[in-house]
Amino acid sequence: MTAGTREAALARLRPWVERANGFSGWSFDAIGERILEDDKPWSYRALVREHAEATTAVLDLGTGGGERLAELRPSLPRRVVATEEWHVNAPVAARRLAPLGVDVVQATTTVLPFADARFDLVIDRHEALDPAEIVRVLQPGRWAITQQVGMHHWQEAAARFPRWTDFGDHRTRYAEEFRALGCEVETREHHRRVAYTSLGAFAYMLITAPWYVPDFDIERDLDALIALESDCTTADGLVLTDCRYLLTARSPALSRGPSRSE
Repeated sequence: MTAGTREAALARLRPWVERANGFSGWSFDAIGERILEDDKPWSYRALVREHAEATTAVLDLGTGGGERLAELRPSLPRRVVATEEWHVNAPVAARRLAPLGVDVVQATTTVLPFADARFDLVIDRHEALDPAEIVRVLQPGRWAITQQVGMHHWQEAAARFPRWTDFGDHRTRYAEEFRALGCEVETREHHRRVAYTSLGAFAYMLITAPWYVPDFDIERDLDALIALESDCTTADGLVLTDCRYLLTARSPALSRGPSRSE
């Protein structure tokens, strides 16, 4: 890559970097992602609404800026609590959700600051979890629903970035851990092609989700970005694999494990 070509590439990426540096909440509608194939054969929102019909207390793990929970709020019971670990997003979520009667707790999702059997539904959209903690805070015989990013997500990019994080098969790991705790478990996975409007839009995603490429930097990682663009650009845009899975777990009729009070 010549010096001029490199500088031109950086020039078209820098506006996306500036936008990403001001990112908060957890909505990516502005990047213009388009789904090119059949959507997932399930609806996370519909499942949450269905399971919330007979509940009295719901916990949302990793609520981000509270965008999705705010949409679901009319279908949920009076008592709803959300967690958010990131110090930038926690106050954003609190401002959005407080008028809706939702308490936001700044806490990790792997050590939950709640008493045993406090909730009868736990929901989680794309946040790390600990099955043992979820079972602990769930009432016996009640449900947890999570939609997560699968291990084959953006596999084209993973092949281009030496520092790409390998998260492993957490779908199988979570399912096995829930089953070991006595839960009934069902999982489904779906792959589809999605198109990003430009390489800049994808760089924006890597900046706002820094766990994919630790210490991602457009100058240091420019060669990998340009190679990805060359490999994956079509008439539809920059086309990558999107992978999602759904896991539902029903806690055992009798709770297990050590108890912990708030």
